[in-house]
Parts: sequence; C-alpha cells; structure tokens
Amino acid sequence: MFLALPCLFGIMAGVMELRHLRYFLAVGEALSFTKAAAQLRIAQPALSRQVQDLEEEIGVDLLKRSPRGVTLTAEGKLFLDLARDLLRRADESVDQVRALARGHYGELHIGYAPSPTVEILPPALAAFQKTFPRVNVLLHDGSRRELVEGLQSGALQLAIMPEAPAGGIEFETLRAYPLCVAFAPGHPFARLRSVPLEKLAAEPLVGFSRMDYPEYHTFVENLFHPLGLKPRLAVECDSASSLITAVETGRGVALSISIFKIVSGKRLVYRPLDGTKEVIPVGIARAKSGDITPAGEKFCEILRKMSKDATGTKSVEAHRALGNSGPHVD
Repeated sequence: MFLALPCLFGIMAGVMELRHLRYFLAVGEALSFTKAAAQLRIAQPALSRQVQDLEEEIGVDLLKRSPRGVTLTAEGKLFLDLARDLLRRADESVDQVRALARGHYGELHIGYAPSPTVEILPPALAAFQKTFPRVNVLLHDGSRRELVEGLQSGALQLAIMPEAPAGGIEFETLRAYPLCVAFAPGHPFARLRSVPLEKLAAEPLVGFSRMDYPEYHTFVENLFHPLGLKPRLAVECDSASSLITAVETGRGVALSISIFKIVSGKRLVYRPLDGTKEVIPVGIARAKSGDITPAGEKFCEILRKMSKDATGTKSVEAHRALGNSGPHVD
C-alpha cells in the first residue's frame, strides 16, 4: 500500500509505502533489528535496508546503531509517535471501509410517511439498530411529494411510504391495508358495522391538502367515480395530527386505513368501508438509478422479513375488529 505524504506533521515529504513505517515502528519499539525481524518474519538484512531507505528518503537519522544495539534519536522518538498514530488511523480507515462494504458502518438516510408506516417502521428500525449499531440512521418524515423529491435528488436512499407512482421511482409492497372511515365518537356511523360508499359520499370529508398530497385527491375522486358520486371535501389538512383534530371536533369524517387507529387512539372511531375492494399498499420506494449502500440493502431485508412474518394476519384482524364493537344496526 502506498501513502502520499506531502508533509508528515512537518517532518517528512515524498511518497513511500506504509510497510516502511511498519518496519520502522517494529524496530523502534523493540530497539533491536534481530527481534523486529523475527516479529515481522523477514530477513534482518532486508529489514535494515528498508529502514535505511526510509532515513535516506526523509533525510534524517532515526536510529543510532552500535554493536550493543540501536537507540532512537530525538527525531526518531518523535517520528515513532507520529508513525504509530498514522498507522493506527490507516488501519481504522481500512476497517471502516470494509465495515461499510458489509453494511455494518455508515450513514443511512430514510424517508417515511409517519401514519401509514407506524406498524412497519418502528420494529424494523429497532431490529436494525440492534444488529448494526455502527450505522447511523437518519429519519426524514414528509409528504408524498417531499419523499419522492428526496429519492429523485439522492438526498434519501429509500423511503417507507404508500405507493407513489412517479418518474424514476420503483416500489415494493410490504403490506396492503383496506380502507375504512374515521369519525368522531357519537357520529351516527358508530351504529353501523360498515359504512357504505354511498353514505360516505353524503358526508363532509376531512382530507389532506391538494398542494402536498395531490395523489390523495385523485385517489378519492377515482374511488367514487364508478358510482357516479362526487365527494365533498370540507377540510384540507397538512398533517395527520391536524386531520385527527378536525375529525374529532366534528368538522367531517375521514377516509382512512385501519392502521391509522394506532395514531389516533380512542380519539376517533373506525368502521370498514363497504362497496370497494381498494387497498392502500405501503412499502419501500427507491430511485431506480439510486445508489443504495449495503446498509440500506440490509435495512430492506429486515423490513421484508418483519413484514412477511405479519402480513395477512394483524392488519386484516385489526380491520375486521373495527366493525365488531359497540351497538350496530343494518
């Protein structure tokens, strides 16, 4: 391995091999060419020649040689400390690069949609950090538009979010959630086992803003279009928390997915939506031309494994449970 050293802490200049420094370090610590040669498993004359080449290159005597052995000059003592530190950092650099290649080291930027990923992301992140503690995971929450832009620009390696068709983005479904309706306690929908699409169309809807979530509006319009119905969007919100507050205070009902109940808790009541088989896929989005590090690939592996273990069980059961509590009428 070669090391370019225009100036090693003001002492040396030139281009040399790291092995010269390792040879000198062995001799300087043992204060014996014989012991150092045995430790390095090379011939003593060859070792002596390499150290002498080092001294000639930097133009400084590092060792005093005598029949009784060798001692370090003042310059040799300083150079020994500097060489030891330099070799330590070189070894650490190699270890870090190898760890990065194995996915055990580095920095990982992950985007996510907070509410739809509440069941997927936290356990996967906990498992990843336990297995790969040297990887610094940086989370970035955002709207669909912000996450897509982050993937396209390379600011994000991957994003955990609902499916978002966009140029240059590929999507891998981890789970798919059925649609449901969220409303305030005391709303007449609480008496139903499920909410027909026609009844939902007659209610004022609380949804997300068109500027940040244009795909939400397209989805809602396409949902009602086959029945010739047109939804009435009464309130546009910029986040899940503002949507929960708007619904809780009776400003309207919201089209949602069952997993959203984890976010709102008992503040809202949920019922399955009847009259459609539409589901919301949630999974991994990544740029087709993006460069995902080995750590990113390992995070995806954990996401797949944990999602596979629970797919088709907890999500479906939770959805069914929405319609199996409290009084009901047909």
